[in-house]
Amino acid sequence: MTRTAEKIYDLVREDASMADALESVREAADENGGEVEWANVREDLTTGQWGRIIEKGVLVEGAEGFKIDDRDAYDEALDGDGDGGDGLPELDIDPEESKWSQWDKLAALGSVLLMIGYWLESVREVVGGAIDLVMAPLDAALPFYAVILSVALLTGLYSTLLQANLMNMDRMGKYQERMRAMQEKRKDVQTRQKEAKARDASEAELERLDNEMQRVQEEQMEAMADNLGMFKEQFRPMVWIMLFTIPLFLWMYWKIQGGYIDGIENTVVMPIAGATEWNAGLIGPMWAWIVWYFLCSMGFTQLLRKAINIDMTPSTS
Repeated sequence: MTRTAEKIYDLVREDASMADALESVREAADENGGEVEWANVREDLTTGQWGRIIEKGVLVEGAEGFKIDDRDAYDEALDGDGDGGDGLPELDIDPEESKWSQWDKLAALGSVLLMIGYWLESVREVVGGAIDLVMAPLDAALPFYAVILSVALLTGLYSTLLQANLMNMDRMGKYQERMRAMQEKRKDVQTRQKEAKARDASEAELERLDNEMQRVQEEQMEAMADNLGMFKEQFRPMVWIMLFTIPLFLWMYWKIQGGYIDGIENTVVMPIAGATEWNAGLIGPMWAWIVWYFLCSMGFTQLLRKAINIDMTPSTS
């Protein structure tokens, strides 16, 4: 949104009658070769309205009178083709699109139930034993550090694919664009308040700026619902990733902490730390196997995104 459009919205918010005044200015400009003078609009505008339009910078000096600073933005704002009159980009998002399906909710419930395995050994035994039936051939063929590496590769692959298919980057971009516009609008009002106080502006102007700041704050509160939609959009692929990853994580937990690995398989040479056991604390309370898994997972995820050419950066217009 251009500055001219924002100025017009501010004028209309301050005084609804300014919409008719701005329309009269446009008609007069069209009738007089693109420029307008006070004599052209004195029957339709008050001196206060004329002064506010010039003071706001919507009209700038022309060859003989005043001309509209940005005619395209002026027309767009008056004709209602811009951002809806609130000074913010139009989201154009169907709330239904961000709603979770029944399967998404079931995936979230399944993830929460599986998390219990981190605290209850009985659940960990059941899940770990079941996954071991599938992982046993891989575990028998590879050393355990390579098994964790393989698990990290697998989780990185489906995590990348799930995020790419379940999270709409266009919608995310629109949410972020609106949030950024609100932040810029608030910053602009704060700047004008400081400038007005520095030059000892009139009480009327200071009160008008205070009212404008209050409206911005109200808009931010109303936008909380939009932010909720963005969080739902971000978290949707996460529940599916957790649903598939937690069982594998519980299997590694069950395998290592349960004492199913012994001898040389229970030792790994880690960068900086050197030779250490899988269940030894490496970074604070984090066991060595968790650190090794996350290092492999983060590396593979970045490589896979590059290889598959998947961009997880929200797109903005």
